[in-house]
Amino acid sequence: MSEISTKPYMLRAIYEWCTDSGYTPYLAVKVDSRTTVPMEYVKKGEIVLNISFGATSGLKMDNDAIRFHARFGGVSREIYVPVDNVMAIYANENGQGMAFEPVLGNDDPNAQPTDSPASADVPPPVLAPTASAPTLSSVPTSSPEQRDSATPGDDEPPKKGGRPTLTRIK
Repeated sequence: MSEISTKPYMLRAIYEWCTDSGYTPYLAVKVDSRTTVPMEYVKKGEIVLNISFGATSGLKMDNDAIRFHARFGGVSREIYVPVDNVMAIYANENGQGMAFEPVLGNDDPNAQPTDSPASADVPPPVLAPTASAPTLSSVPTSSPEQRDSATPGDDEPPKKGGRPTLTRIK
């Protein structure tokens, strides 16, 4: 019997933490042929989805996939995301959450088929080393006094209002 992945359980736990804390849960997703998302919103093969109660209808987070309906430009769309394609789940308000190792998918030419038994005669393919997995980290906040005492020319750019964003560091 194969070992059950902890990833879908962690996704559900972070989702529950976000909603219990009053935060808006977002998913960062790697888009491939197995995902059903509005392709016009995909950038660089990735999409970020708001999965809050108010933004979704019929959200179901199974061990293999996340399914729901959401409106994009006023049009209801069916969304299907395999759990393997989820790169991160996080709270939009503060960026706290969890990032995951990318999983080789069906569209990856280096992916090994999972339905065929391993053969002792054929050595496994050698994969190129990859950079470390992306991680989420919080940005330190400064007090109003510290911001007022900052001098022009500091390395820190001026603070702007707006929505926080997820930054992947490779």
